[in-house]
Amino acid sequence: MVTFLPSRPGRLADVPSFDRGIGGAESNVACVLAAAGHSTRWVSRVGADGFGDHLVEAIGGYGVDVSHVRRDPARPTGIYFRTAGDRATDAHEVAYYRAGSAASAMTVADLDLEAVRAGRVLHLSGITPALSADCLTLIRELTAPRPGRPLVSFDVNHRPALWRGPHGPEVLLDLARGADLVFVGEDEAEEAWGITGGPSSIREALPEPELLVVKQGAHGAVAFGPTAGSRTRLPAGSRAAGAMGVPPLERSREWGRVGAGGTPSGGGTPQAPGSATHPRPAPAQGTYEPALEVDVVATTGAGDAFAAGFLSATLRDLPLRDRLRHGHLMAAAALTTPGDLAPPPPRALADRLVALGDTAWGKLRLGPGWTQADEDERAEKEARTP
Repeated sequence: MVTFLPSRPGRLADVPSFDRGIGGAESNVACVLAAAGHSTRWVSRVGADGFGDHLVEAIGGYGVDVSHVRRDPARPTGIYFRTAGDRATDAHEVAYYRAGSAASAMTVADLDLEAVRAGRVLHLSGITPALSADCLTLIRELTAPRPGRPLVSFDVNHRPALWRGPHGPEVLLDLARGADLVFVGEDEAEEAWGITGGPSSIREALPEPELLVVKQGAHGAVAFGPTAGSRTRLPAGSRAAGAMGVPPLERSREWGRVGAGGTPSGGGTPQAPGSATHPRPAPAQGTYEPALEVDVVATTGAGDAFAAGFLSATLRDLPLRDRLRHGHLMAAAALTTPGDLAPPPPRALADRLVALGDTAWGKLRLGPGWTQADEDERAEKEARTP
């Protein structure tokens, strides 16, 4: 969908103008992964209108394959407006205009499911099934057990304003149980499912996914690997097999410095500088990595960036600790820029930071422009070379 971000803080009623951008959880993830050097495809439906043109051209401009995006002559492209969040509370207004949109008309019959399932990873979100009954049927089909299916990644993304009726949380839990990799915020799990016991309790409620990532806002994130009796959806010989192997479960660290920013949990917000926060020890069976201290510019898109960073590291078969750290770095890139999408750090820079020892990682503080550090250093070296 098309996103309209305010030109200045204030109520929607008071903001005089907005800047147009691209939005949507799945397309955000595809764009970040493409910018990080991966081959990605976005499959969706937009209107045969100017906003649809903008989305296809802008997302394609990141290097994403948009050849399977359908154009709907009868329905408009979805749009939404939001206000600038307050740094201390992330209080903001959001106005969705998605009812009857082209994306809400997606069905099992009118999408190329072979193209959808062609990759090594299929990333879905809990926003799409909230759009219509047909969209829910589509996501149920894509999360259903199927021989040789790609690794199915599912970001819960609970958006109460989009669900019609009281059963959204139940639907999201059911869909998450059909995925191989699930991202969910600790606060999101409490809001949607009433789970208050922390990451271990969320894992108890979601034992089915091979991998579960619980985001804890400014504190960090916990990743749970395979459990006894968990299923493996990637059969030997499939195109996805081998590249998606999960390393042995690592013992979690039970310390961590809490930063001023970090990876938003669910659709939530990193805590602002000066918040009274305390380190949270991870459950013994999970791998915990603290979030980085970040000079936050805006929180939009950070959750999608975290998912992209974790998926990028998963595609590279890195250990769970490194996957979490790559997620935090991608989120930090988004948090230090004003829009939904930010240039990711060069892979060499990200790998160098991920390889830091625990103490050095805990001392990192990232601000606007940090992703260009390698390019600036290279330019200085070239300028000094005779």
